[in-house]
Amino acid sequence: MSEKTRVPTAINGGPFGQAWSARADCLQSLTGVLLGAFLLVHMHFEASILLGKETFYRFVQVLEGGMFSATGHGWPLVTQIFSVFILVIVVVHAALALRRFPVQLGQWRALRGFMSNIKHKDTRAWYWQMITGFILFFLVSAHLATMILDPEIGPHLSADRVYNGHAWLLYVVFLPVVLVHGLIGLYRVILKWGVSNNRSLIRTIAQVLMIYLLCLGSLSLITYISIGSELTVPVQPFIPK
Repeated sequence: MSEKTRVPTAINGGPFGQAWSARADCLQSLTGVLLGAFLLVHMHFEASILLGKETFYRFVQVLEGGMFSATGHGWPLVTQIFSVFILVIVVVHAALALRRFPVQLGQWRALRGFMSNIKHKDTRAWYWQMITGFILFFLVSAHLATMILDPEIGPHLSADRVYNGHAWLLYVVFLPVVLVHGLIGLYRVILKWGVSNNRSLIRTIAQVLMIYLLCLGSLSLITYISIGSELTVPVQPFIPK
């Protein structure tokens, strides 16, 4: 009986060999963890608006390097540079993830057939992470492009972008999609690198984080919409008392 030859595809790692595939897996996990950590910090930074306009304003000044400015005001250039940095990480992460993306109709059919016949939770998790990742590439790129081209942030300017700029339409979709993708990624990274093998515990933690972050993000978005609806045009930057 002749041995069946395995043809390299985007699903099984490509023609670059096992050494490249192992390094790519490490880099994909690393960039995913970095993006997940950034998401966690970013959502709590945005949620500081829940503590009041002045609190959010102070956070903005600190993150934009206001402590190094003679006036105490930060530089929007910092936001631009950091947005470019995050965009580069997103592109690298997406490019590495494409190695395992079904690129042929036959691969999609095989995957759907497998999922229909075998009810495997981890396979379904990977499937939804793949779908949300595809959607996120466009949503994240749009969001970061906005921050690069228009880096001015603050209680009034951010609320104006969300409400009058209709960015809330993007964020309503972006929030649940990025949380599903990120938390499935957290689950898979923990299992992949042997941090824990307790699938039930990891799923429970991911579900709790999902509920918490979804509530936090939703409340923040509602607050920005509320502030934006009260602004008069042309919008003036917030000035603390």
